Amino acid sequence: MSGAGGGDGRGGPAPAERPVLAPGAAGRSVPERRAAVRGMFDRVSGRYDLLNRILSLGMDRGWRRRAVESLRLRPGDRVLDVACGTGDLALAAAGAAPRILAAGADFSAPMLRIARRKADRRGVPFRAALGAAEALPFRGGVFAAAAVAFGVRNVPDRSVALREMARAVRPGGRVAVLEFTEAGETPADRIAGWYLRRLLPRIGGLFSERAAYEYLTLSVGAFPPPDLFLEEMRAAGLVRPEAVRLPPAPVWLFTGTVPGAEG
Repeated sequence: MSGAGGGDGRGGPAPAERPVLAPGAAGRSVPERRAAVRGMFDRVSGRYDLLNRILSLGMDRGWRRRAVESLRLRPGDRVLDVACGTGDLALAAAGAAPRILAAGADFSAPMLRIARRKADRRGVPFRAALGAAEALPFRGGVFAAAAVAFGVRNVPDRSVALREMARAVRPGGRVAVLEFTEAGETPADRIAGWYLRRLLPRIGGLFSERAAYEYLTLSVGAFPPPDLFLEEMRAAGLVRPEAVRLPPAPVWLFTGTVPGAEG
């Protein structure tokens, strides 16, 4: 839920340049800050799925389905869920076509244990790997597609993570990023912004660690606007990047293609 980027073209730093720190991470090195974020996710892992359903009003499943659809998976494809958490996107992708092999990478071991249990219960082939998004533990070009759902803003170096996702995907394959952004100026956007900033941390605190959900809210504000994130995707080597908003929440689906022969 932090990141670094370039200028915003408006005479000041882009939102991505304002680092958002996990509780207790101020004044620490990047590895220490990463460890603080990982510890936070470790602690909330047991109630993570429940809170996703509650705090998104059940809409998070539909957002992940849209992300999976954008990957254009075919029977027998391999798909990678980066910063997979408890594996919801990977498991959704596994059901998108026959014989899909889903893999997930995350830096939180407790999250991965939950993902494995969910895959076992559903009888879904799933390979879980412990690792950061900036150093994916997979060979290059082995996946038909890769996606990250609400995790890229947690990565200290988004540009490296995007390049790693592109590296892991074969030429012509798809990369998808599902992420919150700052709400706009319409009445619906103002309501969504109020919910994210004011109400969501309070609800999260009733069931889990409030500081984690305050951090989530701040990290949304640090994520770049859609047009700037599309530039980051281009800089990472992805071609034909596109952004689609998934209303009513300030959720965007970003997609790009790995250069080369069409999949």
